[in-house]
Amino acid sequence: MTTTLDLDPVREAALIATQNDAFRRSILGNTTVADAPQGQFVMTRGVAALGPDAQLELTRRVAAFDGFDADSDPQGWHEMGVIEFEDMTVWFKIDLYDVDYQYGSPEPSDPEQTRRVLTLLLPSEY
Repeated sequence: MTTTLDLDPVREAALIATQNDAFRRSILGNTTVADAPQGQFVMTRGVAALGPDAQLELTRRVAAFDGFDADSDPQGWHEMGVIEFEDMTVWFKIDLYDVDYQYGSPEPSDPEQTRRVLTLLLPSEY
């Protein structure tokens, strides 16, 4: 039996990227995303202050984001992205926690041991 601990780093990165993509696509309540990992979607005060229309549009853009490349995604995890919106830059970041959201996940590629937190934020809030 192969466990996630047995994966080589390239295969593990691809697995985490697939899980992060599924989680990102599920943030709009998309029920067609099969087996989306568990997690939370949050935004900072700066993003919340943009208002509900901007929040919805940014959420749509995060869910549809596919602009990952070697420069912006060096680990290959699809964990961070940059969105240009109405003359401003907005970031999203996915962090991988243990199931209690206390510490980093002990095994990031195992959805049974990992919970995701996707944060939508302004660069000035980092």
